[in-house]
This record gives sequence, structure tokens and C-alpha cells, in this order.
Amino acid sequence: MDELTEIKLFSLGKIVEERTPSEVILEKEMQTLIEQNMETFFGVRFLESEYTVTNGRMDSIGIDENNSPVIFEYKRSQNENVINQGLFYLDWLLDHKADFKLLVIEKLGMEAANHIDWSVPCVICIAHNFTKYDLHAVNQMQKNIKLVSYRKYNDDLLLFEHLNTPTAKPLAESGANSSDVRNNAQKSHIEKLASVSEEIKKLYYAVCDFIESLGDDIVSNQLKLYLAYKKVRNMVCIEIYSKQIILFLKLNPETVDLQEGFTRDMRNIGHYGTGDLQVTIKNVADFEKAKPLLERAYHEA
Repeated sequence: MDELTEIKLFSLGKIVEERTPSEVILEKEMQTLIEQNMETFFGVRFLESEYTVTNGRMDSIGIDENNSPVIFEYKRSQNENVINQGLFYLDWLLDHKADFKLLVIEKLGMEAANHIDWSVPCVICIAHNFTKYDLHAVNQMQKNIKLVSYRKYNDDLLLFEHLNTPTAKPLAESGANSSDVRNNAQKSHIEKLASVSEEIKKLYYAVCDFIESLGDDIVSNQLKLYLAYKKVRNMVCIEIYSKQIILFLKLNPETVDLQEGFTRDMRNIGHYGTGDLQVTIKNVADFEKAKPLLERAYHEA
């Protein structure tokens, strides 16, 4: 099977030596390893292994930091079409939201279950390698499907390579989840964006353009109440209001010179999205001050 890329890893000592991958990990071993370290590897809270559904079983299922469902499927043979399996399970999950909510209640409690966001559920396909045809297929689907390949080096190094950055249309935007938005008296992020002044819209899009320019590995997730930019984990979450844009950055507020009205420590204050540092942008001058913080959030994510 053709591999998409060839990773070269070297150990730097007195003599530079190439580290070569060891034998492929058994898929069940990889599944167990990921389930035991899911939050560390992917920022996802593990819920259940071998989750039984109609006509099948999801390999692993969890919920991410944006409270979105995440399905993991592991490729066990060259001929197994793990992408189609993931699509089947994703469709099943969207038709059985109540079942998933019961699972979250059982594992994480009612509060977590009440905050499930169905805007961008995700499928993560794990395999030793994928082909260029796999990558082309997921790019054409416009679904939130991520392909992740792995390599093991000796017994102490494990490499995950994220092969694509999917841009999926939020389900709430397409109408599939509109009832969830309407049941909440608060306007959705998309509705707020549509109602603000042209000045705030231009500022908002300028912020988004700057974040997206920081690197090709950034993915945007349009949630119901905010927009999240992430690599593997969120680096910044954006909320929009009539006169200002609020950013929540994944930065330690203790490392920032806080300025009243501009930056704020949110570690003990509830808010949507993730990130402990709040940044308030009301004008272009605020945006310029925020750029170094956004750059830090990107590099430290």
C-alpha cells in the first residue's frame, strides 16, 4: 500500500543516527493505548470501547473539549474500509442522539450531557498508513473525518501524523440541528454574526484571517455558541457581540501582563469554549495588541 509521506526521525548524540520504525503495532494494542491516553493524544474524554450499535460496534467513542461526539475507528487490515465504517457510525449516531446522551450521563454526569454540541461531530480514523486515494476521498466528502497515521520507534516513541485538516459544514447551519439552537433562548454564533454592524464583522473576519494565517495545521470548528480554532486541541475560541469580539486563548494568565478592559484571567469564571485568558477586541488597536498573544497561543498549543 502506498504511503502518503515518509517520516525521517534522527537521534542527536555524538553520532547522528536514524531511528527506524519498529514492527506495526497490533490494532487492538493501539486501540487500548489510545483509549487509555485519549485525552493526552487527542484532547478527547474516553467514554466506551466497542460501543454496540445497530449492525455493528464503534471501536471507541468519546467527547472532545467542545463537547462534540468523537468516533474512533482503527484499520485492522489493508482491505478494510475504515472511512466508510466511520461514516456509517456517524450517521447512526446522529439518528440516535438520545442513546449517546444516556452514555454521557452514565460516564460523565448530567451536566456534561446537557452541554453536548452536535454541530461538528467527528470521526478519527487511525491506521499505520493511508493511500492518496483515502485522502482524496475524505476531502471530497466534506465531512469532519480525520485521518491519522502512526509510527512506533523502539519502545519509547510513538508518532501520530494528522494527514488532513477537514472543513466540515456545521450541522446546525444546514438545518440538521436547528431545533437544538432554537431550544436555547440565546442566539447562536452564526445568528450573532449576521446581526452585528459591518464594522464589527470586518474586525471579526480580520481576526479569523490572522489566526488562519498562522499555520496550515489550524482547523476551525463552528460550534453552536462560538468558533473554535485548534490544532489537536483548541488554541482560541471566539464569541461575537454587538460592540466587541471576545477571544479565549489557551494561555496561562500568569504569563501575561493583564490590562483592565483588554485581558482577563478566566480560570475561575465560567464561560463558553475553552481557554483561561480572555481578550476583548473592540477596535483595530485592540486587534494589533492581541496579535502577539494569538501567535503565542498557536506556538504553545
